[in-house]
Amino acid sequence: MSMPHVCAGATLQCSFGMAPAPLNVLPVNRVLLGSMPAATLMDHIPIVNITPFAMCQSMANPTVIAATAAALGVLTPMPCIPVTAAPWIPGGAPTVLLGSMPALSAGGTLMCNWGGVIKVVSPGQVTTLVP
Repeated sequence: MSMPHVCAGATLQCSFGMAPAPLNVLPVNRVLLGSMPAATLMDHIPIVNITPFAMCQSMANPTVIAATAAALGVLTPMPCIPVTAAPWIPGGAPTVLLGSMPALSAGGTLMCNWGGVIKVVSPGQVTTLVP
């Protein structure tokens, strides 16, 4: 059984983030899932698509390093600013194209430059009806 496809409003979680965050998808592909724009592997732009996960706890993040040093070594989370330079890694063989890009399935993962692994908690829709 294939994973459901992801759309705007999907819930994401970062392994170093302190709270889940929604996925934003611009309607450039003109494909809707449950009345929401469908996501592709290229929907990885920080702030535009990937919203902050509240606070970041990664010791690879320069702001966390500085705050932790100022607190004499006590881990001090700082506001999350995602840095996702590469596209989503598909969670299986991409079978659906939206425009010319593979659709994002719920099994996809996204790497943050600060070491976090971003995963889909809820795809934003449950079923895709194919005529």
